[in-house]
Amino acid sequence: MGFGLIGFLLGAAMVVPPGGMSHSARIDHRSGAVQTDYNADVRITHRQIGAVGVGGRPSTLRCLWRAGLFVERQARYASGSTLARSFSQDSVVEGSRPGWCSAQTAAIAEEVASREEVLKARLMLLAQEDHSVLHAEIDRLHGATQAG
Repeated sequence: MGFGLIGFLLGAAMVVPPGGMSHSARIDHRSGAVQTDYNADVRITHRQIGAVGVGGRPSTLRCLWRAGLFVERQARYASGSTLARSFSQDSVVEGSRPGWCSAQTAAIAEEVASREEVLKARLMLLAQEDHSVLHAEIDRLHGATQAG
């Protein structure tokens, strides 16, 4: 394998697009309406695979990348309480590019930006899945305030 780097994981993560994405929804609960705001950052991770070609041999270097969402939820309950939660989904879109990851960051960022609609759709799905978690949090909060 000589000078090759096999399975080297780059620790850097990029965030695309700079402004992030957001989604808002009103959740109806038996104790009142809850306004929820979901803000997501796109996080890209890279993994370098393959080997540098030596002695006239071709390189097998390839950069595997994944783009996921890191979501922060703020829910404002009718009583004025705020319920916050963070969660993520690591792999929403993925791909690969030839060569070193460090030389491909701009091209990968462009490719991720071109898939913004897929990322937004996933954010909306994750928000929908969070509604049952939010209902349970409100039930606990409502039960705790009535018990005290």
